[in-house]
Amino acid sequence: MSLRGELRLNESLARHTSWRVGGPADRFYVPEDVAALSEFLASLAADEPLTFIGLGSNLLVRDGGVRGSVVSLARLPEELQHSGDLNLTVSAGVACAKVARFAADAGLTGAEFLAGIPGTMGGALAMNAGAWGGETWAIVDWVETLDRHGRVQRRGRDDFRIGYRSVRGPRDEWFLRAGLVLAPDRQGQARARIRELLAQRAASQPMGQPSCGSVFRNPPGDHAARLIEACGLKGFSVGRARVSDKHANFIINTGAATAADIEALIEHVQEAVRLQTGVELIAEVRIIGEAAAPTSEEDRL
Repeated sequence: MSLRGELRLNESLARHTSWRVGGPADRFYVPEDVAALSEFLASLAADEPLTFIGLGSNLLVRDGGVRGSVVSLARLPEELQHSGDLNLTVSAGVACAKVARFAADAGLTGAEFLAGIPGTMGGALAMNAGAWGGETWAIVDWVETLDRHGRVQRRGRDDFRIGYRSVRGPRDEWFLRAGLVLAPDRQGQARARIRELLAQRAASQPMGQPSCGSVFRNPPGDHAARLIEACGLKGFSVGRARVSDKHANFIINTGAATAADIEALIEHVQEAVRLQTGVELIAEVRIIGEAAAPTSEEDRL
């Protein structure tokens, strides 16, 4: 097989995550198009571990890295089309904020919330990402997926079980494209709404610092940030990872944090909130990979 795209060995995944932490991938593949990706997947052994990533937001890669092959969709050719009166077709690698702006420019409303999601549509589809009361799958009509054999499948909403920040569907399939159904922006307010939401985000969230966005799901009838702040955890640190002073549901890398620092801080917050309030916070962030091996006899004790 003549591999089309870029294949790197022992690639540091800290370069590909918004937290800027993480160990190496055994193999890191950046396909040049979907056909090249299909060929690559078809060439893999059936037992090859396989991980897909987009922009690396909402992702914590442990310091020991990821075994097998990691596929980045971030550089696939973008598709973003106004494909009907109220319909958009978007590829998985398109940034959510770009979809929001495109929809508004097309005279459509319902996608403005995507401007607040710091990732790609593939990641938003995988977790039913949401912001400001909107959720991804509320505007999805159909999706195309790619299975680990390189075959493209077209699927409808009924093929998936959709919940709050949760999507369950066919195993070993990854999102390639989606068809979105929106509403006409009769009042011409979509662009203004996006500007309003982005201003609200800048005022309330730690911008310009390495983070993953919201770390925890909001529990029913409450907000994770309120609970974390009520437990006195704003500014609490483990190593170089810290609960943001600006928004308690954000953990920031203050410089040279390790994935182990961040994961330990996540667990500390969960334990403190559970003990003080009885609420079990569920992590929204996806944690993958292996812990780093001990580096000294002291570490092993």
